[in-house]
Amino acid sequence: MVPHLVTALTGPINELEQRILESTPVIERWFRLEWMEHTPPFYSSVDVRNAGFKLAPVDTNLFPGGWNHLTPEMIPLAVQAAMAAIEKICPEAKNLLLIPENSRDSFYLSNLAQLQRIFYMAGLNVRLGSMSNDIKVPTTIELPGGEKVVLEPLIRTKRRLGLKNFDPCTILLNNDLSAGVPGIVEDLHEQYLLPPLHGGWPTRRKSHHFKAYEEVSKRFGKLLGMDHWLINPMFNQCGEVDFNTDAGLECLRSNTDALLGKIRRKYKEYGINEKPFVVVKADNGTGGMGILTVRDAREIDNLPDKTRAHMAVTQAGQAVHEVIIQEGVLTNERINSAVAEPVVYMMDRYVVGGFYRVHADRGVDENLNAPGSSYVPLAFEQSAQLPQPGVKPGASVPNRFYMYGVIGRLAMLAASYELEATDPDAEVYE
Repeated sequence: MVPHLVTALTGPINELEQRILESTPVIERWFRLEWMEHTPPFYSSVDVRNAGFKLAPVDTNLFPGGWNHLTPEMIPLAVQAAMAAIEKICPEAKNLLLIPENSRDSFYLSNLAQLQRIFYMAGLNVRLGSMSNDIKVPTTIELPGGEKVVLEPLIRTKRRLGLKNFDPCTILLNNDLSAGVPGIVEDLHEQYLLPPLHGGWPTRRKSHHFKAYEEVSKRFGKLLGMDHWLINPMFNQCGEVDFNTDAGLECLRSNTDALLGKIRRKYKEYGINEKPFVVVKADNGTGGMGILTVRDAREIDNLPDKTRAHMAVTQAGQAVHEVIIQEGVLTNERINSAVAEPVVYMMDRYVVGGFYRVHADRGVDENLNAPGSSYVPLAFEQSAQLPQPGVKPGASVPNRFYMYGVIGRLAMLAASYELEATDPDAEVYE
């Protein structure tokens, strides 16, 4: 189930949300049956947008940072989920090796400290093994809150990866491998590597994920008797694009135009008086780079040089040649009048919490994962058993976050389908 958390949206529950809330027993049974057939990613986070008329995921991260934004009250949920996940994979585990990104950013390192805390409380010895060439001896880094993290150099033997005097059963990557797969983590047949290497960006494509999500949303829509478009962002994909030379921009223009046409028809069908838009982003990118909002396909003919340069590379400096064109979903949420979107955090098959990504300088139709964004932790809702101001006796506060948890878990299920389909060692998922 999903924790009862406070959300920014306080308006009336709309028809879509009502349908989901009323179907809780059916939804939970459906998820239970799915998890009997499919293995959830070890951990994940999902960016959700609530437009009021539509509630959909716009990004799914299989190597989530940002665990430091979860509140202390959420940690027990994460610990329980970590215990369940580890128990399934390696019940006798006592040592966990966590491999981070090569970053000295204090926010990112605070995320590592939080992950260490969670797995320590789940009964594991956790140490951090760095892939950075700069880490040649154990290196202690002080964090702003008084905490410390210790980065240690990795030691690779023929079949195993560990640290000095530390031989882990399980290795957890908190590095999305955007810069490529280093040889030191390949061919580790004696240890569990989570997430698997084919979950990293050298293999993974957002278009594969949202194709899987489309299938999941169709089945879920059928279960609830509703149009799956209400929870599914439509998309197109273009390969062989080069923003520096204009190569492939005709594909981008025509696919953008076709998708905008589809969105217009849906808006007309539902009487939605908003201007459709799409978001163009690197198909294997991350970190909020290489993202463009387009409201008219003709805009692609006149992209400024600065925009082209921004679109040409991802966070790790990798050239962008494949893009996904995704239906834009407005956000109806505000924190202190600034535009916000919920981010749902999961471990194993459980929702363990979340927070709001907030950006005061961005509009309702823009990407919020950009410089200047801030994070507002979600708090637990007051007990529904206690009388609430302005709420009639017998009525409880509707758990709006439940809907976000449902959408997050649908995206997580799509990720499990996606990983099965791209697993080099498995039969192809049909």
